[in-house]
Amino acid sequence: MDEYIENYKKIIKEKSTTFLINIRPWGGFEVLADWPSFKVKRIWVKPGHRLSYQKHFKRVEHWIVVEGNGLVTLDGKEIMLKKGDHIDVPKEAAHRIANNGKSMLIFIEIQHGEYFGEDDIIRIEDDYGRK
Repeated sequence: MDEYIENYKKIIKEKSTTFLINIRPWGGFEVLADWPSFKVKRIWVKPGHRLSYQKHFKRVEHWIVVEGNGLVTLDGKEIMLKKGDHIDVPKEAAHRIANNGKSMLIFIEIQHGEYFGEDDIIRIEDDYGRK
C-alpha cells in the first residue's frame, strides 16, 4: 500500500492538471491525473448509493478507500472495504462499489491499460437507468 501512496504523491508533484469534476447521481469523481498509460480519479459515493455494475475491456483498476466504507461486488463476490483497504479490479471483471454507510465513501481509483474513456463501460445493471 505504501508503494501506491508514494506513486500517487509522485504523480501529483510531476504533473499539473486541471481537475475535472464530474457529478453523477451516485456522487461524482475528479480526474487528478490523465496520462497516456494511466489515469487517477478521486471518487465519492453518497450514502445509500452505488455505482453501476459494469465491466471494462481496455483497462484494469486499483481502488484505495480513503474515507468511509464500501461494499465491493467483484464478479458476484461481495467484499467489504474500510478506510485504508484496497482492491484490484481485473480487466473484464464485473464490478461495482456501494456506500451502505451514513457518511461519504471516498476512494482513489488508479486505471492502467490502453484506453481510459468513459465509453469503455459496459453496464450490466444501473440504478439510474443508464445504458
